[in-house]
Amino acid sequence: MRRLFLALALPFTPVVAAAGQPNVVLIVVDDLGQRDLGCYGSSYHKTPHLDAFAKTGVKLTDAYAACPVCSPTRAALMTGKHPARLNLTDWLPGQATSPNHRLKRPEILMQLPLEERTLAEELKNAGYVTGHVGKWHLGGKGFEPTKHGFDVNIAGDDTGTPLSYFAPFQNKAGTRKMPGLERATAGEYLTDRLTVEAEKFIVSNQNKPFFLYLAHYAVHTPLVAKKDLQAKYKVGPPGTQNNPIYAAMIESMDESVGRILKTLDELKLAEKTIVIFTSDNGGLATREGPNTPATNNAPFREGKGHLYEGGVRVPFILRGPGIKVGDLPINSLDVMPTVLGLCGLKTNLAFDGRDLSKRLAGVEHLPIAPLYFWHYPHYANQGSRPGGAVRSGPWKYIEFYDSDRRELFDLSKDVSESRNLAFDRRDVVKELAKRLDDWRSHVGGKMPTPNPEYRPNPQAADGTITLLGKWGDAHGKQLRFEPLPHKDTFGFWTVKDDFITWDFEVVKPGSFELELMQGCGKGSGGAEVELSVGDSKTTHTIKDTGGFQAFEKLAAGVLTIANAGRHTLTVKAKTKPGVAVMDLRQVVLRPIK
Repeated sequence: MRRLFLALALPFTPVVAAAGQPNVVLIVVDDLGQRDLGCYGSSYHKTPHLDAFAKTGVKLTDAYAACPVCSPTRAALMTGKHPARLNLTDWLPGQATSPNHRLKRPEILMQLPLEERTLAEELKNAGYVTGHVGKWHLGGKGFEPTKHGFDVNIAGDDTGTPLSYFAPFQNKAGTRKMPGLERATAGEYLTDRLTVEAEKFIVSNQNKPFFLYLAHYAVHTPLVAKKDLQAKYKVGPPGTQNNPIYAAMIESMDESVGRILKTLDELKLAEKTIVIFTSDNGGLATREGPNTPATNNAPFREGKGHLYEGGVRVPFILRGPGIKVGDLPINSLDVMPTVLGLCGLKTNLAFDGRDLSKRLAGVEHLPIAPLYFWHYPHYANQGSRPGGAVRSGPWKYIEFYDSDRRELFDLSKDVSESRNLAFDRRDVVKELAKRLDDWRSHVGGKMPTPNPEYRPNPQAADGTITLLGKWGDAHGKQLRFEPLPHKDTFGFWTVKDDFITWDFEVVKPGSFELELMQGCGKGSGGAEVELSVGDSKTTHTIKDTGGFQAFEKLAAGVLTIANAGRHTLTVKAKTKPGVAVMDLRQVVLRPIK
């Protein structure tokens, strides 16, 4: 890693252009999961143009976003640097620290600094015309795309969601419009309009080298689609890709890619244009606004906002001169140095990413063992907690900053990250934990700190205490909280000695009746569980409800809390007669009057 920034001591040297510069088209879709495309296995979404693109180009399966949320990945794409090094580790402006957060988020930059050299600046310096169309989300006035090397900016500003998916492209009050889209035909769809603007840029600059960054706002929330496309899809069963609105948005996005590729073909530019298609993070698989969740990333675990594969594994398809092979891993960080390499441009800029141009060209054949780091010291809107991760070869190690939880997965055998091997391979955990810690120090990753305003699960005015699964802590090997909406529960309680705790605040102490919202699969009922707060304990026999997500509200005994203040509820299994103890969605403590 030391070699990466040796170049900082050197004076800046402009990139050196090679003869026959290829054009570059970088298409980034917002919140698109890898498994949302037909060429990556989706049977629900219709993506014929991208499927054809994957056949004629190179499709990478070990492709990762630099962060599980948008702005940091976009910064990495533009600079080739880790979001942690840039101190831009969350979507902008990010979620504020709340009383339920055990840790306080670190201060981050609210824009991409002007002193950072972007891909657009490097290509512009080499004689390229540069155009930005779509979402920017890396700063507002004074930090917009035109301040970072783009000659043209359409629709890019500090916002992370579109002001409107249908024209007029403005906020509801009409006081703010999307730049460059002030004039629009009534009812025009944003994805289509951005495609038109991208086509215009290509046509206008067909006789000179150009760089087009087409960053679609789709398929980000709010989920809004054309009604005729939406009508083609039916709602599917829970836990699958089943959202007609999202499917229609994907179809419009796919049509856009087809139009861009067709334009290049018609202008006879395809053979000399590098086209890259990717996403900024995994698909949104949890509830976040109307008509969500958007998708399901199976077989990958979870989705946007999470450090699991569903949050960081993304589609990556490319074609162009110098691109022949595709059996290699790639990360958002690799895009800038690789593009410069494919364009034959030399620079002394230092990158955290790698130049993969020779490997894509088949010149270098040595296998690449993935070594990627993630640092996300924030509580995400999607329910994840601050943490860091590293992938080294087949191993994926994750640690959570607000607890002692450590997880280790062998992705070569368990791409769903279902079996936590942290207790079985302590040697690997020790090694990767040190590598992650050393890397964080090297890039200057800022850590969250204890939250002085931490007030977990406060007692309601009527004395009730409601403990939702998402605010509890899983302890042990396999037990985990599963945020997908059809679950939203602690599950995988397959190891008896695993247990759950909740911190909570009491103002009015006394005796409380316990109510569990629990589910239990056929044949697994009968487990004895102990619920305790301090010295007060009660036991409860788990009911077979006919399914682990077949939840029922069941009385579970009485606990007495003698004093006001902070307390911890612990739920432990004393027996486990079936494959799992239960799924537990929430616990409610109701005061006995």
